[in-house]
Amino acid sequence: MVRFVLDAGDGEVATVRWDPLGHHPGRGAHLHPGPRCWEQAVRGGFARSFRRRVRVVPPEAQWSCPVER
Repeated sequence: MVRFVLDAGDGEVATVRWDPLGHHPGRGAHLHPGPRCWEQAVRGGFARSFRRRVRVVPPEAQWSCPVER
């Protein structure tokens, strides 16, 4: 599973960011590392998980492979 966290936002919208090492504080959402799950999360899954409007920042690195801790 890949972890994403919610960064403080400006007003009503917060930013969802990839947390590859699982060290960032705050509420996290775990996502299956597949393209279909990513599409569903962006379309509304992240907003449901975090219970607010969110802006999604796509990961800069490839995250569909297991991440070492």
